[in-house]
Amino acid sequence: MIRSLQDILVVSDMDNTLLTAENGIPDVNRVTMRLFKEMGGRFTIATGRTIESAGRHLESLSLSAPAILYGGGVLYDFEHDIRIRNTLLSKAAARRAIFDVMARFPSVGVEVMTDNGGISIVRANEYTYRHTLYERLAYRMAPLEELETEWNKVLFADEPETIKKVEQFLDPRRYPGVDFIATGSNYFEILPAGTTKGGALRELCTYMGIPLENTIAIGDYYNDVELMKTAGYSIAVRNAPTEVKLAANAVTGSCLDGGVAQVLYGLVRLFEKK
Repeated sequence: MIRSLQDILVVSDMDNTLLTAENGIPDVNRVTMRLFKEMGGRFTIATGRTIESAGRHLESLSLSAPAILYGGGVLYDFEHDIRIRNTLLSKAAARRAIFDVMARFPSVGVEVMTDNGGISIVRANEYTYRHTLYERLAYRMAPLEELETEWNKVLFADEPETIKKVEQFLDPRRYPGVDFIATGSNYFEILPAGTTKGGALRELCTYMGIPLENTIAIGDYYNDVELMKTAGYSIAVRNAPTEVKLAANAVTGSCLDGGVAQVLYGLVRLFEKK
């Protein structure tokens, strides 16, 4: 039963849904998120970004619930600075996949997100440079052999045509303990087996005591579809691919037009009348 804004949890993807790496968060999203929170609504993010990368926008994000990070691998409470749940990669399987991809595709960039919050670039290219530049990420250059800490995920980065070939190359191969997912036209990732934003949303709802049917998910890309199918109601931004929009219950404005703000303001107006 939804009686007020306090009964609702809105979960939004970040990149190209809530913000863009180049332009940041549209002002209308920032202002409306703050209004939504002040009126009792609960809002959080579900993103592939790291703690550092997502946290950089924390003041503007007006989160009122733990965040889903690393593509669903981590539930993170920014208020108390703790990992509520932390899922780690099978390093042996991930290493084999990395070596295979690096041998087959000499241009592909490789980033490893480690359990201590750091980013290690195993092989750099134009796209790892853009990724770390736009998100203002601290990183170190390091070969795989030096990465002794545990890993949360791995990111392959290259031009869209090459990333598609990486996906096709890995598809028939088996690496027990890990899954693969495209997270953008330039990015393909290795995640712990079974890790999805949708699964993380279920855990978050259990942790917060919120019925899953009281959740609204907003997304823009194929890796958001599981989240959108899991939520009680789903919305795609207008800049999403057609398949993603077809998977949603509704479509809002584009990212830069403040599509997230349109959703939140619609909820505010709805409960103002009650």
